[in-house]
Amino acid sequence: MGIIRHTKSVKSLIQAFNESENAISVAVLLKRFKEDMNKTTVYRILDRMEESGVLHSFIGKDGDRWYSKYTENTSASSTISHPHFQCDSCGKSECLTLDINIPPLPNHKVDSASLLLIGQCQDCLIEITQ
Repeated sequence: MGIIRHTKSVKSLIQAFNESENAISVAVLLKRFKEDMNKTTVYRILDRMEESGVLHSFIGKDGDRWYSKYTENTSASSTISHPHFQCDSCGKSECLTLDINIPPLPNHKVDSASLLLIGQCQDCLIEITQ
């Protein structure tokens, strides 16, 4: 695990994740912090936070990388993978609190797994039915 120094930039990124219930795309983070830090700094901090088990990332439906804080339901040390959901209407992405056990594969070592479910979130479903 990497060591994270709590610089002003790190604190700003941590605050962004503390204020969000959902995953945040790297594109949104770069736009949000373009006046405060350069792109390389944002990527470097995100990498260190992921290596340290503070965040995890996944690839969204458009190929963008999304980051989310680990919670009690999404442990960095777990051998269980959890799925992510991305709304096709509003773009919101979130971790789902479902555990998916990856079965052992004969003659293979699985280092990671990813499952992205795409559809409409609860808010967008309500709008569609009204």
